[in-house]
Amino acid sequence: MKGVAGDPPVSKAALREECRRRLRDLPAGERDADSERIRQHCRALPEWGAARVLALYHPRPDEPDLWPLAAIAWAEGRQVVLPSHDPVRGAYRWRRVTGPGDLVPGRFGIPEPAPRCKEVATPLLDLAFVPGLGFSEDGVRLGRGQGFYDRLLESFRGRSFGVAFDRQLLPRIPREDHDFGLDGVIIPSGCRFAPTGAK
Repeated sequence: MKGVAGDPPVSKAALREECRRRLRDLPAGERDADSERIRQHCRALPEWGAARVLALYHPRPDEPDLWPLAAIAWAEGRQVVLPSHDPVRGAYRWRRVTGPGDLVPGRFGIPEPAPRCKEVATPLLDLAFVPGLGFSEDGVRLGRGQGFYDRLLESFRGRSFGVAFDRQLLPRIPREDHDFGLDGVIIPSGCRFAPTGAK
């Protein structure tokens, strides 16, 4: 990736470190207020109204908190799935959760569906909200470097949106062949839709 005005290429590793630095400086009160705005924008999407199976995540302390959307989705009769680590396969799979009682401590200390929860095939998902360290407005996501979400969404056919704080938006992110392209990025001020064909 070329930087602005002929700057040298910027590596994903350098961008990750920059995003981590920005997130470390995020005040807790700002995180809570911005998370609420992001949740409102998620529910305002036309795709929310049409979705039957919704992919969420349980947030890390430095990620937008979408977890309250799970209770809203359940009340509206939608299915909610979260990533769940499968130690036998050495990969993540989507599992359906029907309430907070379905969650157990996960691989990185993040709550995830218990092994008893039903596995749901990726092509059945209608709408996915995806966390990350950074995002660009053309739908490129900067993950944490292990490719979990890229593999989770390989066969995804629905609509996908990154969710981020303003400070996580980057002018450009190097894109590799295996990187999953998003339909847009939702930030506190609204949704930035990726250009048509970004996937």
